[in-house]
Amino acid sequence: MIAVLSEAMTQRLIRTTGALRRTAKVAPGASLRCGVDLGTASIIEVVLDDDDRPVACAMERCGVARDGLVVDYMGAIGVVRRLTAQLRERLGADITRAAIATPPGTSAGNTNTHRYIVEAAGLEVEASLDEPTAANSVLGITDGAVVDIGGGTTGLAVFQNSRVTYVADEPTGGTHMNLVLMGRYGLTFDQAEAFKCDPAHADEVRAVVRPVAEKMATIVRDHVAGHSVDQVWLAGGTAAQEGIATVFAEVLGVPVHRPVHPMMVTPLGIALNVPRKGGPC
Repeated sequence: MIAVLSEAMTQRLIRTTGALRRTAKVAPGASLRCGVDLGTASIIEVVLDDDDRPVACAMERCGVARDGLVVDYMGAIGVVRRLTAQLRERLGADITRAAIATPPGTSAGNTNTHRYIVEAAGLEVEASLDEPTAANSVLGITDGAVVDIGGGTTGLAVFQNSRVTYVADEPTGGTHMNLVLMGRYGLTFDQAEAFKCDPAHADEVRAVVRPVAEKMATIVRDHVAGHSVDQVWLAGGTAAQEGIATVFAEVLGVPVHRPVHPMMVTPLGIALNVPRKGGPC
């Protein structure tokens, strides 16, 4: 059965993006939950109340991780501390409870590194999971694959009867698109990122980075071979790239869906996995 993202979750994604700029009022003593997405291109924190309402969101672009691995430990701590302090100040409330996610197949050591970074900001990590599974907390598919395309890696999880049956992750993400643009136009990395995200260059960028998108789709195709996958959902910042869903559909030969604001799918899903106070998440 082809999944359809619920209206409630679509609105939650829209509100999460809006929460980058707007802060919701919270009741005194409200129990708040924070999802920390420590990615290759940026770190995003999403704060929910116990009604799963996104009340605030903060993001900082940085380069503290590479291909899913933290390469600047102290830099990552600094970013998470700044974002958490900003969110506490905006909300006028304390935030102590958090969840984290890492690429599929991440070693216990790297998962612990993520945990220590978040704990250094005064947050207690109450849940840890892989990124595509976190994304599926938003997408809610029972059968198919969720593909999280970040700055450094393409990660995927295959679901059957709502259970994860297979996970994988390989280097290739938005950073690799930037490298192609840098070589083509003689740009710096930051200039390439800006060029890639400028709607005025959408058609040109789509043509130039198509080989990278095809590589991502081929990674997924090779990993899902032998699994029953009749639909794919894309998440992650690179999934927002114009035309990428079409490339995936052509390579995979199955319907490929991209929700609104795909960058926010995984951080929202991470936050949803922090247990509600006094009960399961």
